Amino acid sequence: MSVNRLQQLKGHILPQNKITAMAGSASPLTTHVLNTATGVPGANMTLSLHRQDPLTSAWSLITTGITNADGRCPGLITTQMFTSGVYRLHFDTAQYWQSMEETCFYPYVEIVFTINDPGKKHHVPLLLSRFSYSTYRGS
Repeated sequence: MSVNRLQQLKGHILPQNKITAMAGSASPLTTHVLNTATGVPGANMTLSLHRQDPLTSAWSLITTGITNADGRCPGLITTQMFTSGVYRLHFDTAQYWQSMEETCFYPYVEIVFTINDPGKKHHVPLLLSRFSYSTYRGS
């Protein structure tokens, strides 16, 4: 099949404006949950992203999601919505461990962090076991 014909087919399957939108839709903030007890991604974990109001210190929900099979939650926030400020990622760890018929010490984990340069990519992973967790600023 010629390259020209493939381009035509692609246009019928996925319109050009949709292709462009998807190409530019990478979230500037990403997370990845790793179950360090078993060495596998933390799949199917519910999480939410919040932003703190700088005047009132109140938290506003931005989005909720569930980690995929790779322990990631794509599309957390758009580039346009990602501004300087204080953010919080809330992970529902109790539900995650209960789904595997396990108990845990921390029923949830909240990671609070400051974004000073929203033009850069920020990665906030969660390394998790039933009795401990850690995080770091990744790239």
